Amino acid sequence: MKRHTLSVLVENKAGVLSRVTGLFSRRGFNIESLAVGPSEEDGTSRITLVVCGDDREVEQVIKQLNKLIDVIKVSDLTGRERVERELALIKVAAEPGEARAGVMQIATIFRAHIIDVGGKTVTLQVTGDSDKIDALEGLLRPYGVRELYRTGRIAVLRGQKTVRSEK
Repeated sequence: MKRHTLSVLVENKAGVLSRVTGLFSRRGFNIESLAVGPSEEDGTSRITLVVCGDDREVEQVIKQLNKLIDVIKVSDLTGRERVERELALIKVAAEPGEARAGVMQIATIFRAHIIDVGGKTVTLQVTGDSDKIDALEGLLRPYGVRELYRTGRIAVLRGQKTVRSEK
């Protein structure tokens, strides 16, 4: 079982996301990460999913996705040269003094942005690959992570290649 990153270009219509995710749940796949947003072309959205499964199972799901009426293009980006990013907002317990200084030092090392400072908390924004966000979260845990929000992974092929231009 390996992680597959799928890019699904769909028509931006009500119910499309539900049909796409329903297909995965019916096949017993757990979606580890899901991000949806408008694409470069009006009237379309891009769904980026990360699922675990063997190559054969994921290939079957891709074939079934391609049969859905509102699906324009499905690409498995796994094993291809790509750039992946995720966004996280992390609220950490940080009383003024040493704790706050420690959190701010860790934020600097990870190039995280401090987006809010409260009397007893600091909220950080960080972007990067999943490993970077996991590492940052691990270092902040001893301070007391009060809230954690992650967007899910998004990915784009490197260079001139585009998902849309594939044959």
